[in-house]
Amino acid sequence: MALTAETESRLYRSLRVAAGAAAHLVALGFPAAVAVLARPGSSEGVWPVPIPLPSAPQFSFLMTEALLIFSPETSLLRSFSRKVRVRAHWALQLLALLCALLGLGIITYNKHLNGKSHFVTWHGLTGLLAVLYAGGQCAGGVLLLYPKLMKNWTLAKLKLYHATSGLVGYLLGCASLMLGMCSLWFTTAVTGASWYLAMLCPLITSLVIMNQVSNAYLYRKRSQH
Repeated sequence: MALTAETESRLYRSLRVAAGAAAHLVALGFPAAVAVLARPGSSEGVWPVPIPLPSAPQFSFLMTEALLIFSPETSLLRSFSRKVRVRAHWALQLLALLCALLGLGIITYNKHLNGKSHFVTWHGLTGLLAVLYAGGQCAGGVLLLYPKLMKNWTLAKLKLYHATSGLVGYLLGCASLMLGMCSLWFTTAVTGASWYLAMLCPLITSLVIMNQVSNAYLYRKRSQH
């Protein structure tokens, strides 16, 4: 029996709510698991902060939650005004950038102490690019806070470009995370089915964020033509 339009709409909304809830759980659970695995003073860390600790929260928790704030179904601040959500988004993104810079500094210092070269692997290169991209994205967000700085651009167009470029940056960060999970440290600490489950974490959040941005901006923009 064919489903009615109303039933399909309810089913689709339920799936989006379930996916958003899963993204929230992954965003919190993944960095918590990394914190348990990354013991201070290990060969891959610098006391007292292991290398993965600043990096995992950056993309898995702070950036994910910063983007999920605008989810119409699963935002933790959906009862607040858009102005409050924008300010919270901005604060979380700044914290994410600080975590990224902290992680980059720790990794560089650790490599220097051990006489190892850095930014020679795909993980290192994508991680560096993700940090630089995040800095540029935060700077671009200032234009949305003060749209009068771009008089020749409409606010709607600025939002579209910011959301699209932000999605690219988020996917870049998730790619860096996944490449990091292929490192010797992670594959030694996490083996078997647990490793595959860990790899699913950034994939799940990426799909949820992609769907959210696409529905909010890209599909809506296409339907207006």
